[in-house]
Amino acid sequence: MRRTAAGTGGTAAGTHDLRHHGDAEVRGDGAELTDLAVNVRSGTPPVWLKERIAASLDGLAAYPDGRAARDAVAARHGLPAERVLLTAGAAEAFVLLARALPARRPVVVHPQFTEPEAALRDAGHDVVRAVLDERDGFRLAPDAVPDDADLVVIGNPTNPTSVLHPADAVARLARPGRTLVVDEAFMDAVPGESASLAARTDLPGLVVLRSLTKTWGLAGLRIGYVLAAPGTISALAGAQPLWPVSTPALAAAEACSAPPALAEAGHAAHRVASDRAHLAARLAEFEEVRVYGPAAGPFLLIRLPDAARVRARLRELGFAARRGDTFPGLGPDHLRLAVRDRATTDRFVVALAKVLGEG
Repeated sequence: MRRTAAGTGGTAAGTHDLRHHGDAEVRGDGAELTDLAVNVRSGTPPVWLKERIAASLDGLAAYPDGRAARDAVAARHGLPAERVLLTAGAAEAFVLLARALPARRPVVVHPQFTEPEAALRDAGHDVVRAVLDERDGFRLAPDAVPDDADLVVIGNPTNPTSVLHPADAVARLARPGRTLVVDEAFMDAVPGESASLAARTDLPGLVVLRSLTKTWGLAGLRIGYVLAAPGTISALAGAQPLWPVSTPALAAAEACSAPPALAEAGHAAHRVASDRAHLAARLAEFEEVRVYGPAAGPFLLIRLPDAARVRARLRELGFAARRGDTFPGLGPDHLRLAVRDRATTDRFVVALAKVLGEG
């Protein structure tokens, strides 16, 4: 693990494009691409969810009322509603945290989703990066975070490494006087959500972020939520505009928090785990490809020589992969691959073999 300062104008931050996201890989030239760059589950949203969202359109003349959705999310995690804040996706939550909570020495644990650091920097904070060691598989080290950090952000499971940090290891980062932000946007893709801290109320300063866009295919709707102590929720809510979450998004939050939806998400998590194992096994056929593991998210991080050429050539063959060099702690030889069904994986492996053969 190493620490690097990345202030609002520092060169360390400038070496990575913190605003580059996977959707950029599937846009541009109009080519029909198989999307391995975006971590939204394929085949979503399901028909029943589309119908629930469509039915909510009859209420668009009224201002949004988030009480039912908030209660549903609270019940889903066994929490009082006062500990829940609905947001326009997890990305809005990062902005609220950066603007509403005091932070003298914020630390972001990398590699991870870059939007938290971008939001902190935009709010004028000097950010310290705690970069986990690739040689240790990007696992959380006991000394990863400096003792004087008063705001810490960590993903679990982590995008893009797919590492699932043990719950007790993450919990040990909590302490009085510190806000611990755990981004659990992909936790519902983990069977049993075994490392989640979402239901914990005993950890000081804990803030858990969740997203409904990944498992349910709602990236265009923008819906997520924050779980935290009531005082923190009030501070974040005070930084939101009026009616920040639309009526259709509220309908989705309520529907996706119901027991039948949770059961469906659980089945999907097991299916993703099986498909991920198939992808990892097929990639292991190539000596030049390193697959990082054990993986727990709906994506894999790989390393291979000349990855930029490989990614460009794969695009010509109809496959979009996510470049890794925009993530602090990764370099030009890293790629992130979303988990898809086995037939798609097998088609991708044929294309990858062709590209590697050319190299």
